[in-house]
Amino acid sequence: MVPILKRVGIGIGLATLLVIAIGFALPSSYTISRAVTINAAPARIHALVNDLERWPDWTPWAKADPSLVVTFGDITQGVGAHQSWTGNSGGGELTITRSDPDWGVGYDMSLDDGKYKSQATLEYKRAGSATEVVWTMSGENGNNPFTRYFGLMMDPMVGPMFEDGLNRLKLAAEKSPHEAAPDSTIMGAPTDTRGEYR
Repeated sequence: MVPILKRVGIGIGLATLLVIAIGFALPSSYTISRAVTINAAPARIHALVNDLERWPDWTPWAKADPSLVVTFGDITQGVGAHQSWTGNSGGGELTITRSDPDWGVGYDMSLDDGKYKSQATLEYKRAGSATEVVWTMSGENGNNPFTRYFGLMMDPMVGPMFEDGLNRLKLAAEKSPHEAAPDSTIMGAPTDTRGEYR
């Protein structure tokens, strides 16, 4: 009995070492990227992307977590615009770090009180009379081998949400002016006059 338990223990130990060794061999960073072609000029797209108060019109986050409560900072457009959020899926914050109507928008994001940090861009690329928008996010997995395994799941987890968000952005940007009239609600929930929406 003891030799069997010993062999089982050795097997578990070797398997653990193998998992750790593979983890160290995995990439120390991750990148997720999706794109969509929108039949609109960059300026029209920028109006939706550069203004955090317009993000609920196209981002997939509220759809993924209906409990989401977003709080806007004093600045909501351009460089320095900030928002934070809480919900059943966790909390986080982001700040726009670059804004150019011809190039696009860049932002820094952190989740779980800064435990997970990433940088992202929404870049505009001319495609004839249309505009290709490329949404890219990258981050570091660090030296923890188990965190590196988590990095492998980022693309299949976040990629489909990026695709959904870009398709929603396409619909919003391609609306005619009379269809894009201001709405008093966001995702079916009333806007909080204190800078929050639910």
